[in-house]
Amino acid sequence: MTTRPLHPIDSSAKRTDEKVDPEQLRRATLASSVGSALEYYDFYIYGLATALIFGPLFFAPLGTSGALIASFATYGVGFAARPFGGVIFGYIGDRYGRKQVLLLTIGLMGTASFAIGLLPTYAQAGMVGAVLLVILRILQGLGAGAEQAGATTLISEVAPRRRRGFFAALPFVGIQVGTLLGAGTFALLGLANPEVLEGWLWRVPFLAGIVLIGIAVYIRLKLKETPVFQELEKHKNVTKNPLGTLWRTSKKNVLIGIGLRMGENGNSSIYSTLLVAFLAAEGGAFEGDKFIGPAGLLIAAGFSAIMVVAFGALSDRVGRVKVYRYGSLFQLLFAFPAFYLVSLGDVTLVWIVMSVGIALGVQSMLGPQCALLPELFGSTHRFTGVAMSREISAVFAGGIAPIVGVALLTATDYSWMVLACYSLLLAGISFITTFYAPETAGRDLNLIEDAS
Repeated sequence: MTTRPLHPIDSSAKRTDEKVDPEQLRRATLASSVGSALEYYDFYIYGLATALIFGPLFFAPLGTSGALIASFATYGVGFAARPFGGVIFGYIGDRYGRKQVLLLTIGLMGTASFAIGLLPTYAQAGMVGAVLLVILRILQGLGAGAEQAGATTLISEVAPRRRRGFFAALPFVGIQVGTLLGAGTFALLGLANPEVLEGWLWRVPFLAGIVLIGIAVYIRLKLKETPVFQELEKHKNVTKNPLGTLWRTSKKNVLIGIGLRMGENGNSSIYSTLLVAFLAAEGGAFEGDKFIGPAGLLIAAGFSAIMVVAFGALSDRVGRVKVYRYGSLFQLLFAFPAFYLVSLGDVTLVWIVMSVGIALGVQSMLGPQCALLPELFGSTHRFTGVAMSREISAVFAGGIAPIVGVALLTATDYSWMVLACYSLLLAGISFITTFYAPETAGRDLNLIEDAS
């Protein structure tokens, strides 16, 4: 089934805007932002711990390179679990409401992260700690598999239609807050004595996440269900099998969502994990330095908090697809000069490259994506569609790519060309996908049909 995309300035858009509940919009934005902050706080502290600490702590018998690869494998396991979380919580979100999922995912994700801070290391309990780390990483992945899908769906269904790109991007400022907290914490930890860091100090960032959990649960308990889901219930249009509906009607749009995400999610992982490992590698220009990478992410996150909203707002004016296309093209063209400059061993250049790559390259895709993915799908299966698009792509772009990347870095004696080629490839996939994506700005989210 198809429907004609509506223009952002048509008369029906104005009528929809008048029905927006300002208090609900405020609470939805705050609830989604805090959840995003927690997810990306977890994401960055786990990613940075993977690149800098987990190898010697949990996989010491494998040697330096083997421990790093094993450490990145646990990182990838979390991404492998995310599509299953998307299926489970996507079903709940489309069947029983968006609010219920946001409470469940934040609890699961946050509790798993807290428990990681309590794990015994290899020196304390052998491989028991490594096994438990994998289990907890799977639980993290299940929760994360629906957290961002829930945030984008919730805010998109509450926001005014003509400014949906702007409001849908606001919760993703929480991503930058989470990055600032996670990267800032590890930047400070990188200044500590290595023996203290690997002894007990590494646990503090994971245990401290309990504060964000409490705040997020408190805010989300006060949320109301979205107007779109209320309409589905009112007219008895809630589907009993959202995954089946998605499979019958939305395979093309799921593939489009996956393709769009490859350049954004993949490059985010490259900059936040692979590049950090590259910078601290033995024999490299910054051998053993655990400060430069997290500090660069900290700087980039500050700029990104502004740019993600700016690109979301720009997509309201000129269209989601156009902003996405030029963003992915920029990331593609930036790949080789960026990582060549990183290889020169100048700290200032490293921080400039990370700031430009993340704040301009990644955010120019993430900004319009916040509204675009929910707009691709009909109301009866939107949560599941967004979750599947996000999380299947996360396996390949965010999970497998870093594992393969660190193996190639090891095999090529940490050549910067590996990072450049990965960045270019993933951005290229998104660039090509934009030519198959429908323009969705201003679309009525009460429609049960997909955009086409």
